[in-house]
Amino acid sequence: MEKRILVAMSGGVDSAVAAATLVEQGHPCIGATMRLSTGKAGSCGSGAEAEDARRVAERLNMPHKVFDFSADFEKQVIGRFCQAYRAGRTPNPCIDCNRYMKFQKLYEQAKELGCDKVATGHYARVQYDETSGRWQLLRARCREKDQSYVLYTLTQQQLAASVFPLGEMPSKQAVRDKAAALGFANADKPDSQDICFVPDRDYAAFLEEHTGETAAPGDFVDDTGRVLGRHRGLIRYTIGQRKGLGLSLPAPLYVCEKRIKDNTVVLGEEQKLFKTELIATDFNWISCEPPKNPIPVTVMTRYRAREVEGEAGVLPDGRVYIHCSQPVRAVTPGQAVVLYDGDRVVGGGTIV
Repeated sequence: MEKRILVAMSGGVDSAVAAATLVEQGHPCIGATMRLSTGKAGSCGSGAEAEDARRVAERLNMPHKVFDFSADFEKQVIGRFCQAYRAGRTPNPCIDCNRYMKFQKLYEQAKELGCDKVATGHYARVQYDETSGRWQLLRARCREKDQSYVLYTLTQQQLAASVFPLGEMPSKQAVRDKAAALGFANADKPDSQDICFVPDRDYAAFLEEHTGETAAPGDFVDDTGRVLGRHRGLIRYTIGQRKGLGLSLPAPLYVCEKRIKDNTVVLGEEQKLFKTELIATDFNWISCEPPKNPIPVTVMTRYRAREVEGEAGVLPDGRVYIHCSQPVRAVTPGQAVVLYDGDRVVGGGTIV
């Protein structure tokens, strides 16, 4: 008997083709759209998106359900997003959405509905390794679309119950072509590019409106402490930023550090953005147990960034120390660092 699968359906083309692929394989499927909107927070899981998903499900003759997770989304994703910015970090809320919404709340719903697996439209692969006795998270065949970086939080239990039908697809165009062949109206629907609850990318305005707090201005300083001008609040800047500083400077300077303690933004020359060492916390080791000795890895510090070779080891306090073989630009606290061994995700955590 084929396993029943709960398929996360956002209304986009990727999840639509993921659902169609599973139905073609003979799996009994239930479509699931998460309504994540709150009164304050954009249009995640909006009525239009849910309707697009429902139409695909109807065409595939599969049931479709809408789950209201807006309260959890407010707490686990938007709340963490605001908290991180308050602490001077630059978060990646898509990782928290995967962690707490798709691969926690949906898994709970799957159990209630008698589903054995949860499928999403992510470009990644899951494979069981007999030698290690562990489930492995692998890159997608299409490296250009690979999303394994944002899935590093998956546990062994979650990986065992996860299905990524697009992991073997050769390209995004192949996905669109399949959607068009199936007559899906969303075959040419554009990919979402921004954080869904801040579609205009004005994170500072969202934070101020959502929290009711106005960002306090402070000083731009150089690494000697010399004041270069005034900034408009730490939340308006990120590591590596050069434009939008509002300063008249004799040479280009970049945001190198945000100091929450004295509310200053440290500016410096671009060369000061490059680091070879970093520390990460909240680390999830996927392919192995935490190693007793440093291991060779390749290191990615931003989504779709260029990887560099490096070495990772566990510190006595449990945090992970990573040394890169060559300098990496704009290593940013709050962002994720993900370690690879070829196509295999070794693990990942949050840069501190």
